[in-house]
Amino acid sequence: GIMTSDGGKLNLRKDNGLVKDVFRTRHMRRLTGQMGIGHVRYPTAGSSSPALAQPFYVNSPYGLSLVHNGNLTNTKELLRDLFKEDLRHINTDSDSEALLNVFAHELQRRNKVKATPEDVFAAVAGVHNRCRGGFACVVMIAGYGLVGFRDRNGIRPLVFGSREGENGKEYMLSSESVALDSQGFTVERDVAPGEAVFIDVKGNFHSQLCTEPGEHTPCIFEHVYFARPDSLMDSISVYKARLRMGERLADKLLRQRPDHDIDVVIPIPDTSRTSALELANRLGIKYREGFVKNRYIGRTFIMPGQSQRRKSVKQKLNAIELEFRGKNVLLVDDSIVRGTTCQQIIQMAREAGANKVYFASAAPAIRYPNVYGIDMPSASELIAAGKTDEEIEKAIGADWLIYQDLDDLVATASEGNPAIKKFECSVFNGEYITGDVDEIYLRRLENTRNDNAKKSKKKKSSQHKEQNLVSDFQNDS
Repeated sequence: GIMTSDGGKLNLRKDNGLVKDVFRTRHMRRLTGQMGIGHVRYPTAGSSSPALAQPFYVNSPYGLSLVHNGNLTNTKELLRDLFKEDLRHINTDSDSEALLNVFAHELQRRNKVKATPEDVFAAVAGVHNRCRGGFACVVMIAGYGLVGFRDRNGIRPLVFGSREGENGKEYMLSSESVALDSQGFTVERDVAPGEAVFIDVKGNFHSQLCTEPGEHTPCIFEHVYFARPDSLMDSISVYKARLRMGERLADKLLRQRPDHDIDVVIPIPDTSRTSALELANRLGIKYREGFVKNRYIGRTFIMPGQSQRRKSVKQKLNAIELEFRGKNVLLVDDSIVRGTTCQQIIQMAREAGANKVYFASAAPAIRYPNVYGIDMPSASELIAAGKTDEEIEKAIGADWLIYQDLDDLVATASEGNPAIKKFECSVFNGEYITGDVDEIYLRRLENTRNDNAKKSKKKKSSQHKEQNLVSDFQNDS
């Protein structure tokens, strides 16, 4: 979704689908104004209903809209308090809508006809006092400006840059630096953990630390999977981190099997290519592209349903037989989540004539749910949960399976920025840095976010078609 502010008018367009399909030329022409916010979403909570697409909007105070990357761990308590104490009605179960209403309430408490930067920063401080979890947010305040802020541990990324425009300096905030690059902005820096930056409508830049920052622990999975390789995150090159993942994994492979019989290294496109290429170079083995990818099929591990994920793998990849026939192949992927993809890919390799199929993961075994904004919260859906490496090897049908060590993975990122000593690695080690995630919370996640629960939500959503409410802003459909 995208919302823009054009004087006293707000323009909104949001829907399900790819960006290129949702935003046609006719829609973009209507999204006029001097500032705006945008968001692309996959559901970490709730359903995939268009009503849950961001930005979210509230009219009071001033007219606020929010986009949010991450996940709050105390949403249930926030929704209760917002309704009972703050007297605010929430239309969905989205943590993003809850977060927006917390910010709105904290800003309204300042009781100002005209808000100042100090009022904005006080509202952000109120958000930090009440909200737990991982979050990076941008809020558009109609008639005032844009504010961006990040959780006190810096779990989710947020960076800003600037460029010279026709009317002076322009600013942009984004989850990844590559978005700034593509629009001609020069990266200034990352928003610090606990910091807020505010750009007013006159183009003035303000920043302030709004809470006592915790230990800076960015999510390591951004480097493993989510981020584009040409991005910088917390001054770490994602590309170089993935190169180092390949080097470290090759070194471990040589320690375990110095007399290996691998003929060729083949990546599972696309994310693993960088690591696989460096691994092959380190081993002195041929690197080959053995799979052709259909780019119009989405990321399989975040698809809402196991049957859809299984169907998607066959549609997504096709093997080049001549790269497999009669060879011992080492397949390399960035990680193994549910195991759906690698099981079928290993079978595809065998059907293409591979003699032996080995499998290497550039990340350690994912054994625990994520609660900070990645859609793999149900432990029962993780193939590595409660299993040994040998059991996983058998389950996916590989002749041999090798995982990256966690210490090595952390080193691949920290070498890019030695100031960061620790990363958020809960999916690998079960340690949740916010300190508020217990077994009760994880059981609740298990019951509400597994595939069966998602199917139930999808069914209810289809039975109760959402109505788009339009108040004082325009929804161009």
